[in-house]
Amino acid sequence: MKNYLFLLFLLSAIISKSQAQDNSQRFPEFLQCTEVDFANKEACFKNTLTEFVLNNYEIPLEVTRENYSGEIIVIFEVDKTGNFNIVYTDAVYAELKDEMQRVFNLLPQIKPATYNSRPIFVQFKMPVKIPLELNTEELSATSQVKPDISEVNLQQPEEDDVTHEYDKILSGEFTRPRYESQINIPLSHEYYGRFDAQFNRIGVNTHSASKPLLFSEVSKYYDFKAEEDKMLRDANSWFDRKLWNEHLVQYQTEDYWFTLDFALDLQLGKDFQQTDFDFTYNNTRALIFQGGLGKNFNFYTVAYENQGRFADYYNRFAESIRPDGGDPAIIPGRGIAKPFMDEGYDYPVAEGYLSYTPNKFFNLQFGHGKNFIGDGYRSLLMSDNASPYPYFKLNTTFWKLKYTNTWMSLRDVRPAVTENGSFRTKYMANHYLSYNVTKRLNIGLFESVVWENDNNRGFDLNYLNPVIFYRSIEFSTGARGGNAIIGLTSKYKFSDEINVYGQMIIDEFSTSDVFGGQQSWKNKLGYQLGLKYFDAFNIPGLFFQAEYNQVRPYTYSHNTGVLNYGHNNQSMAHLWGSNFREILAIARYKNDRWYGNAKVIYGKRGFDYNMAANQAAYGGNIYTSERQRPFETDVEIGQGNTTISFFSSIEAGYIVNPATNLKLYGSFIYRSFNPEVKTPQNFDNTTSWVNFGLRTDIFNWYYDY
Repeated sequence: MKNYLFLLFLLSAIISKSQAQDNSQRFPEFLQCTEVDFANKEACFKNTLTEFVLNNYEIPLEVTRENYSGEIIVIFEVDKTGNFNIVYTDAVYAELKDEMQRVFNLLPQIKPATYNSRPIFVQFKMPVKIPLELNTEELSATSQVKPDISEVNLQQPEEDDVTHEYDKILSGEFTRPRYESQINIPLSHEYYGRFDAQFNRIGVNTHSASKPLLFSEVSKYYDFKAEEDKMLRDANSWFDRKLWNEHLVQYQTEDYWFTLDFALDLQLGKDFQQTDFDFTYNNTRALIFQGGLGKNFNFYTVAYENQGRFADYYNRFAESIRPDGGDPAIIPGRGIAKPFMDEGYDYPVAEGYLSYTPNKFFNLQFGHGKNFIGDGYRSLLMSDNASPYPYFKLNTTFWKLKYTNTWMSLRDVRPAVTENGSFRTKYMANHYLSYNVTKRLNIGLFESVVWENDNNRGFDLNYLNPVIFYRSIEFSTGARGGNAIIGLTSKYKFSDEINVYGQMIIDEFSTSDVFGGQQSWKNKLGYQLGLKYFDAFNIPGLFFQAEYNQVRPYTYSHNTGVLNYGHNNQSMAHLWGSNFREILAIARYKNDRWYGNAKVIYGKRGFDYNMAANQAAYGGNIYTSERQRPFETDVEIGQGNTTISFFSSIEAGYIVNPATNLKLYGSFIYRSFNPEVKTPQNFDNTTSWVNFGLRTDIFNWYYDY
C-alpha cells in the first residue's frame, strides 16, 4: 500500500510541475498580441490562430456532399524564425489534409517562441471539428475562451538539457522526399515508360539518354506523387498500408529521411522443352536502404540473396560465360554463381551508391551498379546488360548541355588471362555530351577508352581529365595502351507523341578501308534507328516502339584480347556482342495498377565454329582476338556460323505496391534459335517458357540472348 501511495505522490508532483508556469519561456506572438499582458500571451496566440484557421478553412465539396462529421488533428510547429510548419495531419479525407496545408501556408511569419531569451522550436497539437460550426458553438458556450491547442514538444537548447535529446528524435509526416531527391530512378523499362512522354515533350530542355536519371531531374516534368496517389488503395491497418501503399519503414525529420524495404523476386515457371528438371525458379530476397542527409546528399544500397534455375537456353548461356576458378556460371546481368541443389545457382549481388549535388550544375556519384546511354531499348554505347561494377560519375548540366563523365573498374574473368588466381582488372572511362540543338533536336557525342593494368600503371591519371580526347591519350601511351571508341547519338521530336532516335558506334575508322568498297575487317561500325509512339492512337498509357540495330564483325574487340568492351564475360554494349542485325518491336500499356507488355525480336547473327578444323574468329565474340580473323576483306554481318534468332515475350501484371514497385505478374517466352551448322556451343533450340512471380522491379532482366 505504501508503494502505491508513493507512486501517487510522485505522479501528483510531476503533474503539478508540468502545469506550473515557466517564466523563462515565451509563447510565439502574433502582431495582434504585442500589447497583451504576459500572462495572457498564451491565450492570445491560441485564440488568434484558431480564429485565422476557422475564417480561412473551406470544407472540400466531397466532404460536404457526404455529410461527414468528425475531427482533424493537426500537429504543427513554429520554428526559430517564426514560420508555421505542419508536421502531421490526421484526417479521414486527403482533401481535408490538403486544405489544412493551404490554410497554414497563408499564415504570416510571427515572433518565435523563446526560452531563456533565445528563439526555439515549439510544437502544438490542434483539433478542428467538422462541420466548422461545432468549433464556434463550443467557444461561445465557454465562459473562459481557451481553444484546445496543447503544447506537444518544447525543444529547449541542448546546452540547457541534453538528457532528453534521445526522446526528441521523432519522425514527422512522411512526404515521400525520394521523388525530389538525388536518388537514381531504377533502371526498369516499365518504370521509365511511365514518364518518358512527359520528359520528351517539345520545348522542354531535358536530356533523356544518360541514365539512370535522378528523381529530381524528372519530378519537374512528371508528378510522381500525384501519379502514385492515383494508385493508392484504401488501407486503414498498419499491415494494409505497408502491403499496398507504403515503405516498410519510413522516417523523416526536417534534416534527414530514410526508408527500409524488404524486396522480393520470386519466380516459378516451366520450360516445356526441358526434361532434366520439372520447373524453373528464382528465389531472391533483398533489403533496400535509401535516404538523404540534408537536401543535397543521398544514399542507396541494396543487398540480394539469390538462388535460381532457369530455362535450358539461359542456363547454357550462363555456363558458357563461366569464370575461371571452378564456379559453374555467371548469371547474365547479375554476377558469378555457385552450384545450388539440383542444377541450380546461388548468386549474391550487392549494389549501392552515394549521390551528392553541391549546386544546380553538378551531381557526383560513387557506387557499384550500372549505367545506360541512349533512348532505345538497346544501347550500342553503354548498356545495363553486364554485371554491376564500381564507378564514379560526374554529371554537369547547364544551358542546353548535359555532360556525363564515368570512370569504371571492370574485370576479365577468363582462364586465359587469370594470373595467380586473380581476375584481370581493367578500367574504362567515358565522356558523353548531350546538346539540345533546338526544342526538337538533340545530338550527343560519345567517347570511351578501355585500358588494363599493364606495367603496373593501375588507374591511369591521364584519363581523369574530363575535357580531353581519349584518342590522343591512347596514342601517347602506345598503340596497345588502350582501346578507344567514339559514338554519336541523335533524337528528333516530330510531335509530343512521336520521337525518332539513333546511335552510331565507331570502333576503328580507316577512310580508305571504309570507302574502299572491299568490306574490310577494319570497318568496325554499328548503328541504331528507332521510333517511339506515346499515347498511341490517343489511348493514354499505350506505347509502341520499333528499333533496328546492326553491328559489324570485330566491333568492340581488340587484338590483345583483354582490351575488349566487356566485363565479367559480358558485353558492356549490346548483349549480342557484334556481327549481327536485329529488328525489334515493343508494346506497353498501363492503366492504374495494371500493366502489360509484349516484345518481338528477330535477328541474324554470326558465331565462331569453335571446332578443331576451324578455330577462326568471325567477329561475333568480342572476347576473341581479332588477330584470329580468317580474311581481311569481304567481311559481312552474319559471317561464320550464320544463325537466325527469334524471340517473343508477353507479360501482364498488377502493381502491388507503387512505393516499392512490387509487382505480381505472369509471362510467356517463345524463343527459336537456328544455326546453319550445329556445334556443341550453338545448336537448334526452341523454347516455350512460362513464368509466374512476385517481383520488386528495380532492374532489368534480359532473357533475349
